[in-house]
Amino acid sequence: MENIIENKTFDFAIRIVRLYKYLSKDKDTIVLAKQLLRCGTSIGANVSEAQKAQSRADFHSKMTIVLKEANETHYWLRLLHSTDFLSSKEFESIEPDVKDIIAILTSICRKTAIN
Repeated sequence: MENIIENKTFDFAIRIVRLYKYLSKDKDTIVLAKQLLRCGTSIGANVSEAQKAQSRADFHSKMTIVLKEANETHYWLRLLHSTDFLSSKEFESIEPDVKDIIAILTSICRKTAIN
């Protein structure tokens, strides 16, 4: 069975790695690029880890962490765009992906929350 969030976050991580390679060519962006690389790739890694959660509560906890990483990634993308390190075209190319991932993760977290 296809796991949509796992596939989307893996594909997104590939885009983040490529964006990091592009951004890290400029020494002025290296610190910001590393922050983006760290959180942007951890989204998929943590989704993959959550697939082997020991319980529903463990799964929910891991997916909550993933949602935080996705939100942080969106922050760094917005910052890079607002400081002119990412053009509007580049930003508008990747932002819908992270927003889509955030929406899916938000839904997953709501559905798996234990009341």
